[in-house]
Amino acid sequence: MELNSLIQASYEAFERHSRGGQAVLLEPASRYRSILVAYLIAASPMPVFYYAMGPDDVNVSSFLTGLTHDLASQRPIFGRHLNQAYFGVGAGDVNLTALYEALVADIAELSDEPFLLILDEYDRTDGADDIQALIEQMILRLPQHCQLVINSRTLPRLPWVSLIAQRRAVILRDSELVTENFYGLPTMEGKIHLDVYALGPGRVVVNGTPIDVWEGHLPRLLFFFALDRPVVTRSEICQAFWPELENDQAVNVFHVTKRRLHKALQFDVLVHENGYYRINPDVSIYYDIMDFAGALVRGRASTDEQERATLWQHAIDLYKGPFLQGHNNNWILQRRTDYQIGYLEALSEMARIHLERERPEHALGLLLRAVAENDLYEPVHRQIMQLYAKLGRRSEAAAHYQKLVAQLKAEGRKPEAETQALYEAIVSS
Repeated sequence: MELNSLIQASYEAFERHSRGGQAVLLEPASRYRSILVAYLIAASPMPVFYYAMGPDDVNVSSFLTGLTHDLASQRPIFGRHLNQAYFGVGAGDVNLTALYEALVADIAELSDEPFLLILDEYDRTDGADDIQALIEQMILRLPQHCQLVINSRTLPRLPWVSLIAQRRAVILRDSELVTENFYGLPTMEGKIHLDVYALGPGRVVVNGTPIDVWEGHLPRLLFFFALDRPVVTRSEICQAFWPELENDQAVNVFHVTKRRLHKALQFDVLVHENGYYRINPDVSIYYDIMDFAGALVRGRASTDEQERATLWQHAIDLYKGPFLQGHNNNWILQRRTDYQIGYLEALSEMARIHLERERPEHALGLLLRAVAENDLYEPVHRQIMQLYAKLGRRSEAAAHYQKLVAQLKAEGRKPEAETQALYEAIVSS
């Protein structure tokens, strides 16, 4: 196939699949990723803004300085929010939430219409923990009309599986959508095989034998934390588990915890390479989180109703309970929310399929199951109200809305405008 045809196929795949996420990662193994970036800049019908990471981008300060300089040359007003929130105060005095919001506010003003923001040569920032944290928060806050494209020679140290589960990211390999094993974990059978289940209380099985003795919960949670990203640094681990300790103390506790983890599994499951910790590449792994996210991605992309139904149901069946149920570490609570979003999507989409098949009671059962999982998630409440109305049960739709109003009021919130409008339409019909 000619190069032009290959690039066109990659571009068409980008157009087709990029709608599935706020961020698009051009997988490092992609042969034509840099050519695709050039093609997007030259041929995309949307405005495109471009920044190439440089050798000086070793921390947030240098990154924001370079980004502001380059984007201001493309859009002169860029940086006015950052100048107030970051450059106008000392680095030690910066409120991180205010920084994230200022960056996103500047990005939102790059264009009034849908646009692409390309971060090229992203691997130059591999060693900068603070930049990885900034980009993660940026992806979570990006306005709907902005799509971030990341081109990197290495897999960025971001929690891609959780971003994919909550429909904030997709990974493309040339003309293909990546739908499984997003971190390239070994899956072929070897001397050691792990079956890992994080949806629910959390279980680890080594060569068919469940691990029940961990010498405390920290070694077990350290293992799950290492699976959260392609690789992790020691500082990221210490910050997640022992933020209150001095660095030397945290490092000592980490090494003790790592030894206990290896003792529990009876082999060195964490290896240290080039400054990063990762799962031992000689171990084959089945991880339910990867399976779950893969089912969501394939369900979103499929155009075949029966295949979609099978995939949504598979995602539902995999969800045995909240992520690492019973633990309340901050990073666990965040991931629990991320995967719950994917579960609610699967229930909602499966309910739609039942409605298309004229099975309203099956649909209602799934939607009520979703509400039992998260009783403040308004898109599902709207589906329930619409379904009650369709069944001629308007009084139940109204009662459902009033119950939601009371629940939100207890949280200091009001229903979204879309929910209020739906209620008014139902009661006035």
